[in-house]
Amino acid sequence: MQRRLLIAGLGAALALSSALARAQTALDDILAKKQITIAIPTDFPPYGFVGTDLKPQGLDIDMANLIAAKLGVKAELVPVTSANRIPYLQTKKADLVISTLGKNPEREKVIDFTAAYSPFFQAVFAAKSMAIKGPADLAGKTVGVTRGAIEDMELSKLAPPGADVKRFEDNNATVSAFVSGQVQAIATGASVAGNMMARNPQLGTEFKFVLKDSPNFIGVAKGEDKLRTKVNEIIAAAKASGELDTLAKKWLGRPAGELPN
Repeated sequence: MQRRLLIAGLGAALALSSALARAQTALDDILAKKQITIAIPTDFPPYGFVGTDLKPQGLDIDMANLIAAKLGVKAELVPVTSANRIPYLQTKKADLVISTLGKNPEREKVIDFTAAYSPFFQAVFAAKSMAIKGPADLAGKTVGVTRGAIEDMELSKLAPPGADVKRFEDNNATVSAFVSGQVQAIATGASVAGNMMARNPQLGTEFKFVLKDSPNFIGVAKGEDKLRTKVNEIIAAAKASGELDTLAKKWLGRPAGELPN
């Protein structure tokens, strides 16, 4: 009886060891084939969108290319949506997901995360000519915001009594109010602002100050600790060298700042 239990135990241990060994092959496979498959967004500017040359561009695309370059491999970029980006990892259609991915306990049950690589935030935006550096500077100015959105709640906490906050029913109405000059500033998410600025460059809109930060992380398949550790090393080096700040300034108009590990 004891012998059978011992054999069964050894068999289970070997099976577990074999499974763990198989689970740790992603980095070796990437380096062997000289190619990494990275899931990216193409409908979420300024993080990922299709440019006039019909090629993906944006912060997440630049980050994907940076990681591939540091690994010394070619980047194969695969467009994904919010709904299928995690399944792409689970089914091995992608080695990494770099697609404005926030970390939460539910997602941590099914995939692993690297350190944060970029900010995702709600902020106040206005024309470059408008002197706004913080909440106090909104006094005497009109600010458009979408009713009930995260930025509405955060703005309500910070806006001085003299600010004229005008609430609209959806993002399109809020953006239209700003573009048409009904309001002098807009409180919105980085993606909405990025899209608005890309479509209306004549407005000279820029980032003014953050309302709420929610950083982005890179998704890695469960158990791929070697790959996750390597990507974390690349992120740490890019943070130290200022490369993450450069990417954030290029696409978001602000440095990456302090990001969680």
